Amino acid sequence: MHARTLSVVVLLLLIAVFAALNWSAFTASSTLSLGLATVEGPLGLILLAIIGLLAAVFVVYVAVLQTSFLMEARRNARELQAQRELADQAEASRFTELRAHLDSRLNEMENSLGAQLGEMRGSMRDGPER
Repeated sequence: MHARTLSVVVLLLLIAVFAALNWSAFTASSTLSLGLATVEGPLGLILLAIIGLLAAVFVVYVAVLQTSFLMEARRNARELQAQRELADQAEASRFTELRAHLDSRLNEMENSLGAQLGEMRGSMRDGPER
């Protein structure tokens, strides 16, 4: 477990142990003021319920946050893969163009050398001119 998760679990366990050890005080009835009205009820249980509600809200918030993070990471991974494929295609296209250019230059050089060789053979047949 991560340190944060472990500390939250330990804190919740400590609250549970504290509530169990002091259960009679938690269930003792007392007068509670709600601002406009006054009611009788167990203050400890009400506070425990509030703590439980806050913990549930926190868990839902963390789950939503984690889900949105995972969805964003997944979207980024898809975009990265698409960009990688596009770059690979562009690189393959450049290699194809380079090969075509080199082939055409090689053909030009072969033709040029063939023509020069033909001229040299022709001048050798005619004999040396003086």
